[in-house]
Amino acid sequence: MQKSDAIVITAGYLDTYSGKTAHGLIRGTERFKILGVIDHKFPGKDAGEVLDGKKRDIPIYSSIAEFVKQSPIKAEYCILGVATKGGVIPQSLSIMLHEALENNFNIVNGLHDYVSDHEDLAQLAKSKGLQIIDVRKPKKFKDLHFWSGTIDKVKCPKIAVLGTDCAMGKRTTTRFLTEAMRKAGYKAEMIYTGQTGWMQGSKYGFIFDSTLNDFISGEMEHAIVTCWDEAKPDIIFIEGQSSLRNPSGPAGSEWIVSAAADAVVLQHNPARKQYKDMEHYSKSFIPDPKDEIELIQIYGAPTVALTVNTAKMTQQDARDYAAKYQKDLGIPAILPLEDGVDQLVPLFKAMIEKSK
Repeated sequence: MQKSDAIVITAGYLDTYSGKTAHGLIRGTERFKILGVIDHKFPGKDAGEVLDGKKRDIPIYSSIAEFVKQSPIKAEYCILGVATKGGVIPQSLSIMLHEALENNFNIVNGLHDYVSDHEDLAQLAKSKGLQIIDVRKPKKFKDLHFWSGTIDKVKCPKIAVLGTDCAMGKRTTTRFLTEAMRKAGYKAEMIYTGQTGWMQGSKYGFIFDSTLNDFISGEMEHAIVTCWDEAKPDIIFIEGQSSLRNPSGPAGSEWIVSAAADAVVLQHNPARKQYKDMEHYSKSFIPDPKDEIELIQIYGAPTVALTVNTAKMTQQDARDYAAKYQKDLGIPAILPLEDGVDQLVPLFKAMIEKSK
């Protein structure tokens, strides 16, 4: 895939959960070459160092104007790298998108609020011959697929990467697992289910929360079967969304039932006690991973590993937690960001050999 040069707008949210789209792009993308991040809080710093302490040679600029003035390379795309509450484009971001168009950037937007529905921005893009890509725009009815049972033809292991809440790092772990298996010499593919997965360049997938409910199972099946038919992978990892019990948007059963997942990797953050942004709700407490694993088993899949998101934890506390749960659950419990996922490779290697 030929990469397109791009900048990413985070507008003060780079160091927050709201910047998770940017986080994924900073950690890696095959679709774009990220030339810079626009964030007024961290000008002059490296985006990777701000994100997780790892230098990635992606400079941060205070504004689009500063990027245009300072960057030796001209970018083709401007990506909206934040997830706003309700998926809306506030006035502050609208102003920045207007500036991006004035400077001849094509726009890539992953929010529910489509840039192409903002008449002033759409007209400006049209007048300058620029493209607006609203990643979350739903497919047309004629392009949707209903579940048919063809998932049965997929003979390689299918691993669902689920979580105990949204914004838990499921996509990052899914990508890490795919990369680790490729590094180990296997043909591994990732099924994306969100806008950032598409932005990172994953070939197979669909946008879960922009798909009509009746067709979610079918789109999931179609993406996996297409991947199997075209790539013939040794193993497939499927990016999860939300969680089985998140009351604002329960998800996960389709991964286990409709995609016929052979196993689950469960991502959990011990420091987060209640579902994100739902502290006001009396039933918002996140279940213990042991309880979630039991529910996943009832749905029909074994959980083969617990991956720990260490946000708002000391590394020692996170390691102590992982060690305790590995002992209690009898499955590997690891820290993906800190330690990688290579120690899970033998587990999936055995599953591949068994499937053959």
